[in-house]
Amino acid sequence: MIEMHVAADKDVLGRQAAALGAQAIREAIARDGAASIIVATGASQFEMLAHLVEAEGIDWSKVTAFHLDEYVGLPESHPASFRRYLRERFLAPLKNTPTFVPVDGEGDAAAAVKQLNRQIAGRRICVCFAGIGENCHLAFNDPPADFETGEPYLVVTLDDACRQQQFGEGWFPSFDAVPQQAISMSIRQILKSELIVLSVSDSRKAEAAKAALEGPVSNLSPASILQTHPRTVLFIDPAAAALLDRKG
Repeated sequence: MIEMHVAADKDVLGRQAAALGAQAIREAIARDGAASIIVATGASQFEMLAHLVEAEGIDWSKVTAFHLDEYVGLPESHPASFRRYLRERFLAPLKNTPTFVPVDGEGDAAAAVKQLNRQIAGRRICVCFAGIGENCHLAFNDPPADFETGEPYLVVTLDDACRQQQFGEGWFPSFDAVPQQAISMSIRQILKSELIVLSVSDSRKAEAAKAALEGPVSNLSPASILQTHPRTVLFIDPAAAALLDRKG
């Protein structure tokens, strides 16, 4: 079962999620001398990242940071680029910067996937930060998601609901401007993470949250697969939790 904490507001949510993830990073560095993590992007991660970069006791130079996804064909200079997002909101505020492994979909996407798969192979991921899409996607694994592939990263086609969310959040000037493909971390790779920290907020995520937590495990609700993960912790605000039967 996914562990759930209802936070009073987005700032509290972000602070609690960052604190749990930061503790996992500190423990990994103490245990192994280094830590590998996965960071996420999008509006759901704003507050979490703001608190994570302020976390005490982390030598970020000992951290390797992967991330979940990036659009195919989008330059890093574009406001919607996830590489740009992470350089500005995650890397720039840090005094000691981690080794950052960018997902670069500008050139040959298939070649980029092969390189990423080599880079993440064999890594012990101490924490994966993530969110849930309005269509219940996990990373850019839209329904029906591939629950079987063992490849760490893959090229995916984005469904209309996903693209509408990206437009609706203000990342693109129009729906048609949202790319149709992306490079995404696979479901199986995400599930290899020792700890998954979910940040979910806003009423527009309420149906997806209910499907993920209380619906059947189905590739039509990709985030529902997290019900099978041994340690997924969800931080959610009251608006996103409004449809849940569970209250904690």
